[in-house]
Amino acid sequence: MANHAILNHVEHRDLRVQTGFGAEYGDAVMCAMAIPSEFRSLQTDYPIFLHWDGPSRKYLPMAMFGFQKGENLFLEGHDWQASYIPLLIRRGPFLIGFQAGEGGAREMVISVDMDNPRVGSDGEPLFQPFGDHSEYTEQVAAMLREIDAGQSAIDELSRVIEDHELAEPFTLEVTLDSGEKHRLEGFHAVNEEKLAGLEGDLLADFSRRGILHALYMQVASMANIPRLIRLKNQRSDP
Repeated sequence: MANHAILNHVEHRDLRVQTGFGAEYGDAVMCAMAIPSEFRSLQTDYPIFLHWDGPSRKYLPMAMFGFQKGENLFLEGHDWQASYIPLLIRRGPFLIGFQAGEGGAREMVISVDMDNPRVGSDGEPLFQPFGDHSEYTEQVAAMLREIDAGQSAIDELSRVIEDHELAEPFTLEVTLDSGEKHRLEGFHAVNEEKLAGLEGDLLADFSRRGILHALYMQVASMANIPRLIRLKNQRSDP
C-alpha cells in the first residue's frame, strides 16, 4: 500500500530516487495509461488500445507492453528497449496534488510514495544543498503537470469515442512459433471505418480540437502489434 508524503526540503532533503527500470521497481506491467499529448511518440513503439473503465464511465487509452498480466516485453533486465517511455512509467513514485495558497490561489504540490522501492538514499537527489528543487525534481514536476493536463484531454477523447461509437471490441489470438497460444481480450480499438466516415463540420471540429490526430495516432499504433508478437516469440525461444 502506498505511503504518500508531500515533498518538502526539510524532511526529504537527503532523499534520493532511482531512475532506472526493472521488475523490482514495478515495471513488469502489461500496459500503462497513455496521455493524448504523447500519442505521436507512443505510436512509434506500442499499440495503443482502449480500456473501458466502469467506475469512471470512460475509455482510457493504454500503451500495451505485453499479452498477459505482469508481462513487459520491452523490459530486459534494467533496460527498457523502446525509443519512448510513457509518462505514467517515467513519473516513478510521484503524484501531483493541489492546495490553497496565498489568496486562495491553487498551488501544485508533489507527493512521493515513501514505500516505493525506488525511494531511498541512492539515485537522483530531490533537492539542492540550499533547499531548491533539483533538476530531476523539476523534470518530475513538468511530467506531473502534463499528466494532470492530460486527464481532461482523456475525458474529451472518451466522450467523442462514446458519443460517436468509434470504439470496437478488440481480441487478439496469437500462436507463437513454439505452438504456444495467447489470447488478449477485454480491450477496444478505434473503428477505422467509422473514423474514415466522419465528414463536414464534425470532422473540422475534431481536427481543430486535436481529437482527430489522437484518433489516427491510435489507428497508426496498431502497426506495432506484429512487433509485440515478435518480442513474445523471442522471449519464448528455448
